[in-house]
Amino acid sequence: MVIDTLISQLHEQLDILKEERPVIEELAAAIAAAVRHGGVVFCGDIGHGMSGDFLNRAGGLAFVRPFQYTFTTNQPVAEKLSKREPTPALNSALGAARLAVVSGNLRSGDFMVLGSVSGRSAAPTEIALACREIGVKVVALTSRKYTAQVKGDHPTGKRLIDCADYVLDLHTPYGDAAVDIPGYDHKLIPFSGMSALVVGWMLWGRVMELMANDAEQPVTFMSVNRENGKAIYDAAIKRFNERGF
Repeated sequence: MVIDTLISQLHEQLDILKEERPVIEELAAAIAAAVRHGGVVFCGDIGHGMSGDFLNRAGGLAFVRPFQYTFTTNQPVAEKLSKREPTPALNSALGAARLAVVSGNLRSGDFMVLGSVSGRSAAPTEIALACREIGVKVVALTSRKYTAQVKGDHPTGKRLIDCADYVLDLHTPYGDAAVDIPGYDHKLIPFSGMSALVVGWMLWGRVMELMANDAEQPVTFMSVNRENGKAIYDAAIKRFNERGF
């Protein structure tokens, strides 16, 4: 039965993810040091909306901040000229990504967490390149096995892994899906989501552990659905805004 197969493979995957311990140890220490000295940790898109699990979460860190952007313009032209050949969409998207980096609150010494299981997507690669140009450290959640078999969509040919200071390997197969279900001619059920969340919380948990004995612990959240949860949350946000972490 697929349920038993899935659970068995997930247990195996969790054991494999322990291999990321050395990178997590090094990265957690670097993040803790940066935060203690006024640095900020941003979390961009890590695929399929999963970054939300690291942001503003019960049991999580207040200093993990979202990196999101939208881009609008007001550039009316004559109706006769409105059908001109558009700027290539890829270049426009990359321009917006770069603008978001250089015009926002990112500063040298900060950290940016990005994800792409295949690593081929152009936008996170552009964000990573722009971050490194201004001294922001890039953390990539990707699969080394998967990304080794693809070419980057970025104009430079680079993949996310080529632009990262730290790589957290999700250990997922080429194509992501990992489970054989009889009757289908390809594997099903992707593992990148589970792997990204586990590796991510291994990192944040280790950071919290390293900073537990600091004179000022980092601000962490409790659930707003607990008794007096909203008041506790509001107090935590106030403390975070006053201290910076």
